[in-house]
Amino acid sequence: MRSVGDNALNIDKKYIERYLSEVKEAVEKDRYRLARNARRQDNVSLFLDYVIDETKAKEIILSLTAMDFSEILRNEHVGYEHERLYVFGKDVNLLERNGTKEKTVSLYIKFNRLENCFVIVISFHEQKYPLTYYFK
Repeated sequence: MRSVGDNALNIDKKYIERYLSEVKEAVEKDRYRLARNARRQDNVSLFLDYVIDETKAKEIILSLTAMDFSEILRNEHVGYEHERLYVFGKDVNLLERNGTKEKTVSLYIKFNRLENCFVIVISFHEQKYPLTYYFK
C-alpha cells in the first residue's frame, strides 16, 4: 500500500475527527464488518490469542480519537484505487487466551468507509511495526 501524500489531501485534526465520527456512527448502527477470512489471518489470530469478542472490538473502535490516527493509504486492489484506507493505532489491555495475565497490545486498525456509509474494518490486529502517529 502506498501512503497518500499530505499534498493530495488536506489532513487536519477536524478532517480526521469528522471521518472518525462517520465511522463510529456506522459502527453504532451495526453497518460494519470486521474482515475475518483466509486473507486476514492476522485479524483471526487476535481473536484466537486474546480474550476478545465482537463487543470488545466494537468498544475499541468507538474509543478511537484523532490522536490515534496514523496515515491514509491508497487501496491497491484493481478497480478500487480510488478508495482511501485510514490507519489508526490503539494500545489496549487484553487477557491472553492461553495464559493468566493481561497484556498491553498495540493494535493496527485499518478502515475502508464505503460511499454507502458502510464500514469495512480491513485490519484489526497486533501491530507488526510501531506506527507513527500523525498528530502526536
